[in-house]
Amino acid sequence: MRQWADFTVLEGEGPGAGTLVLKGPLRIHSIGNLETRLAALDTPLAGIDLGDVSDIDTTGAWLVANYAQGRGLSITGQSPQAEALLGAVGSIGVEEEVAPPWQPFGRRTVGELGALVIGWGKGLVQALGFLGELILAIGQAFRHPSQFRRTALIHHMQHVGINSLWIIGLMSFLIGIVIAQQGAVQLQQFGAEIYTVNLTGRLAMRELGILMTAIMVAGRSGSAFAAQIGTMKLTEEVDAMRTIGVSPMQALVVPRVLAAMIMLPLLGFYSAVIAIIGGAFISSFALDIPFWTFLQRTQEVVPITDVWVGLVKAPVFALIVALAGCYQGMQVTSNSEEVGARTTQAVVTAIFTVMVLDAFFAVFFTEIGWK
Repeated sequence: MRQWADFTVLEGEGPGAGTLVLKGPLRIHSIGNLETRLAALDTPLAGIDLGDVSDIDTTGAWLVANYAQGRGLSITGQSPQAEALLGAVGSIGVEEEVAPPWQPFGRRTVGELGALVIGWGKGLVQALGFLGELILAIGQAFRHPSQFRRTALIHHMQHVGINSLWIIGLMSFLIGIVIAQQGAVQLQQFGAEIYTVNLTGRLAMRELGILMTAIMVAGRSGSAFAAQIGTMKLTEEVDAMRTIGVSPMQALVVPRVLAAMIMLPLLGFYSAVIAIIGGAFISSFALDIPFWTFLQRTQEVVPITDVWVGLVKAPVFALIVALAGCYQGMQVTSNSEEVGARTTQAVVTAIFTVMVLDAFFAVFFTEIGWK
């Protein structure tokens, strides 16, 4: 039968002179609700007597020391074992929460901004290093074609390209409808609604086709890259690859990046064409411009340079999207919550960088005469 720890209170001669006498084994399996009962004790005490304690462990010593320290009581009658344990747990101080020194709002804001900029700088350096490793891995794959993972490349090409045709097509069709309808409303004020064809064709082929496709791929495939690789990092599959001599860069990153760079130009052109078809569809109802006349007019007013602008931007945007997803996935180290955070960061980084580069390309191509 298990013996439980217990206590009695011996009354002293004067007020506040009682003694708490602990009995039985003060061990983790026999303490039970002793701590709760002691906390409810409101008798004035002067000390604690451990003479009747048959055995004690660290948990019991911590209970006694904590109770004595909280009420300012002396401890007597302890055995050598109890004395050693009480000395050990008594030397462990409870650290009080130290409030950070108060700083003015301006200084605190500047400090946080500086820390944020430093973090961005370190992240940029690490991303450039990751890009360098990717370039070396691609070069290695071209030098040794037998090591290149063709099956993985085809799988990711299907995931990035074929599986996203329907959602990109639907999005582009609706965007074309919106561009044509809203453009016609504004151009009708000047009696120039015929130029809706120019607006829809050039905007879709030069800008929105590839830009919206890149954003869609970032949200769909870039996030998947980060989540997949991050989960593999979490389950130590990436470490297992390194252990057996397989390069994670060759096996995981290169196929994804190349698949995105191959498929995004095709998806961008496909998106632009579908957007023009959407504009032609709504124009046949709202502007009385026949469907085939709209498409024929588009061929006349859209210069070939607009097609080249979209095709030049597409591989760059694809590299940014795939690189952001794979890089953030490789940074996962601790838990599943970080996988979600890194996935979100991959999408945000990719979309923000694509928007910035698109603005740069717009100015660049205008300056070189591709207007």
